[in-house]
Order: sequence, then C-alpha cells, then structure tokens
Amino acid sequence: MIYLKCFLIGGLICMLAQVIMDKFKLLPIHITCLFVVLGSLLSINGLYQKLVDFSGFGAGLPISSFGASLTKSALEKANEIGYLGIFSGMFEKTSPGIIVVSFVLAILFKPKG
Repeated sequence: MIYLKCFLIGGLICMLAQVIMDKFKLLPIHITCLFVVLGSLLSINGLYQKLVDFSGFGAGLPISSFGASLTKSALEKANEIGYLGIFSGMFEKTSPGIIVVSFVLAILFKPKG
C-alpha cells in the first residue's frame, strides 16, 4: 500500500508542476523556485512532514522537500540559539547533499571556465 501512496502523491506533485508550467508558460527554474518555497511554507506548520509520513518517499523526493528541509533545520537551530540560528541552521542538514551532488556533476560534466 505504501508504494501506491508514494506513487500517487509523487505523481500528483509532478502533475501539479506540469500543469502550472503549461498553464502559465513558466520555465522549469520558476517551478523549481516555486516548489522550494511551497515546501518551505508547508513545513512551517508541519504539514509537509505529515505529507511525508503519509506518502513516504513520494513527498520526500521532489524538490519541495528541499525547501521543507531548509525550513525545518532553520527553525530547529533558531529554537536552540535564537534568531541567528536561522542563518546557521538553514544549510546544516542540506549542505552535505549539495556538496556531493555538485561534486558528482562536476565530474560527469566538464565545467567551462
């Protein structure tokens, strides 16, 4: 059953992105930014975590989960050390992934410059 929920929720998120792209003639980078912000906004109330708990990796894989992770880390660090924790905590959980992906992409594709 979890596979079905994962497939349906992940598919609905991707379908929503495609519909927005087609309807408003947006570029993929606009959709990426929009979904990071939406994931962040849903994470503030804890709604994104409920969606991940319900669907598993179906909501954990799309780019919206990146925004949710940024917000969750920032809020945890802010609760721990105050408002300055927002800036230090934001990339605490996500920076290792960003570094690894950047490294792999730099190896796979020849960067110019």
